[in-house]
Amino acid sequence: TVGGWVQACCKLLEPLYNRLKQKVLASSYIQADESPIKVLDKDKKGSTHQGYQWVYHDPLHKLVLFHYRKGRGMSGPKEILSNYKGYLQCDGYTVYDKIGLKPGITLVGCLVHARRKFYEAKENDLQRAEFALGRFRSIYKIEKEIKESSGINAEDKQTVRQNKTKPILEELKRWIEKESLKVLPKSAIGRAMSYYLNQYRKLINVTVAPELELDNNKIENKIRPLALGRKNYLFAGSHNAAQNTAIIYSFFATCKANDVNPRIWMQYVLERINECSIQNLDQLLPNSLIVNM
Repeated sequence: TVGGWVQACCKLLEPLYNRLKQKVLASSYIQADESPIKVLDKDKKGSTHQGYQWVYHDPLHKLVLFHYRKGRGMSGPKEILSNYKGYLQCDGYTVYDKIGLKPGITLVGCLVHARRKFYEAKENDLQRAEFALGRFRSIYKIEKEIKESSGINAEDKQTVRQNKTKPILEELKRWIEKESLKVLPKSAIGRAMSYYLNQYRKLINVTVAPELELDNNKIENKIRPLALGRKNYLFAGSHNAAQNTAIIYSFFATCKANDVNPRIWMQYVLERINECSIQNLDQLLPNSLIVNM
């Protein structure tokens, strides 16, 4: 019975979800990531199917979109991003690199993922790992100073990144190119160096526009409720239920990003969506002024 209520609510919310999708994909900058979710499948008796929630975050307008797909292959993001043009920030998953070949998309890397590889290599090669980690600390110290500077505008922020952050990334690349010849390629430090070099073209792009984040931390924070949910409900009852989960997560994550109470928002929307025209759907999104009043 409760499942039926949720399904009926998601049916009502579907037009608004589609509008949310349009708004996210209209942004000039989005972050992307994916996370697994187990799903009951009638074709897999006694086991669950490994599905994926693909997540797209628009940091500029504080909008979050979850989109369920049965697999982790290229078809999901390729479908969603087929007409997208702008900055796409992601980790080193090869699917994103293939999508980035599409004209109009500029891939932006994640410094946290690159840093994490060196952190994991500390036991393997402490001296080299600490050197790289020190360079990352310098970059984030610069970014902290930018954020704490009163009255700094986008142009000034871009100037600081170009004059201070970019040279550090370039220096680290040159150091890795030299030091990588002295380590085993398959060692932890070797893999960290390879990751940085392979992702360098994307990592250096964090300095090309002032609105870009240095990492994907914001979208990873949006995925945390999904990770918590998996521990509680264990799996979705069907592929349709997994997409309904994506709808709910999309709106609640957007509510949280905009400091909107999700229960109040949900009641507000369900009481009005049947009478709302397609042209006025934006008024029901969690980041709209009407809901925030």
